[in-house]
Amino acid sequence: MSDEASSGPDLNRRHFFKAGSLAAVMAAMGGVPITAQDAAKATEASGGVLPPPKVDPNYKEKPPGPPVKCGVIGLGNQGREILAMAARLPNAPVVALCDHYKAAFRRAAESAPAAKQHADYRELLANPEVQAVIVATPTHLHREIAVAAMQAGKHVYLEAPIAHTVEDARAIAAAAKALPVRQIFQVGLQSRENPQNHHVLKFVRTGATGRIAVSRGQSNKKQSWRRSSPNGDREKALNWRLYRDSSIGLPGEVGIHSLDLACWYSDKLPVAIHGLGGILQWQDDREVADTATVILEFAGGYRHTFSATLANSFEGESEVFFGSDAAILIRDNRAWMFKETDAPLLGWEVYARKDDFLNDSGIALVANATKILAQGKKPAEAASQTEPPLQFALGRFIDHINDGTKPDSDWKAGLQSTVIAIKAHEAVQKGTRIAFDPAWIQV
Repeated sequence: MSDEASSGPDLNRRHFFKAGSLAAVMAAMGGVPITAQDAAKATEASGGVLPPPKVDPNYKEKPPGPPVKCGVIGLGNQGREILAMAARLPNAPVVALCDHYKAAFRRAAESAPAAKQHADYRELLANPEVQAVIVATPTHLHREIAVAAMQAGKHVYLEAPIAHTVEDARAIAAAAKALPVRQIFQVGLQSRENPQNHHVLKFVRTGATGRIAVSRGQSNKKQSWRRSSPNGDREKALNWRLYRDSSIGLPGEVGIHSLDLACWYSDKLPVAIHGLGGILQWQDDREVADTATVILEFAGGYRHTFSATLANSFEGESEVFFGSDAAILIRDNRAWMFKETDAPLLGWEVYARKDDFLNDSGIALVANATKILAQGKKPAEAASQTEPPLQFALGRFIDHINDGTKPDSDWKAGLQSTVIAIKAHEAVQKGTRIAFDPAWIQV
């Protein structure tokens, strides 16, 4: 998500499941907690049956790679969050900052006090010390900055969505496609870089859920998206997400991750996109819906529904995939499997830790089992070992630069997800169905 633009009544999110009782509630409903683990080789070697984790006395965590000096362009809420996450990484020093609003530097100085300040992004790109650029400006300003950064030879991390028009998205993708192999372009699709979602993907792709019939995602948070300023021009700039010429609304600024996850997990592009919505809560001069529902229609009858509202915070954010043998719920960087009573035994259940709640048994899978056991910790401590998704995504960006590896959230994923989000926003604004043309994502 690009530069955050929320203020006004921004209430604390009311979680449907409180943190302390979440696992118990899930298990009581028949849930199987699923968290990412490095067990692909063991699973393959055992013919699909996952063996219990064991302590490897020779285990050593991979040391961090060499420092990659970074510049951050755009110091709004998201830019400052990026600075805070980068400060947690051992090898991502921020040496340069850029924003045209002077007050932004004061707020950003806490996380990057030694960084050089630039009022013009071109000055930052000309700084030879900067090796990688993180672009967190408003979405409609991405094209010029991202393309210039790539042309300057910088590695680029670009927040999602990558653009607010199909034309701009394709131009950015074309520039990224033409980069040398060792020059990294990564999109801020945090789900694609997160091992948690890769782990859940195994259950979907290997048929543990059975045939996926339908899925849904949601994002409910009561906030206005409006920010105030005594300067009229500045206020209009701050509220870019509220207007048609600069925003792709809830489907783009919030829903892109849910829509992308559905396409990624199903390994399909939609054949059509349906949209409904309106301005139902915040009666001001905004031009984009504050409440929206999007339906991605896929060949074969599978559909994914995404709904979002800025009017209410109940139930927060989640994703659910409904299969004939099991459903999978993803929430707060954790996941649970709810097996049907007639589902076949998968094999790995016999090794898993079982917790009895009411009449059901919840089966726990441990995140990074080898690492946690090697540290002398209990598998139950796994939930507290996960890094924030943004921190992990930025860490992967640095790893890709050092290792010369290709991001999972590359230009293809960025272009595809952005175009789908753009068309979803168009469908919501018009209250219509739009047939999806694969030519939109060709470069």
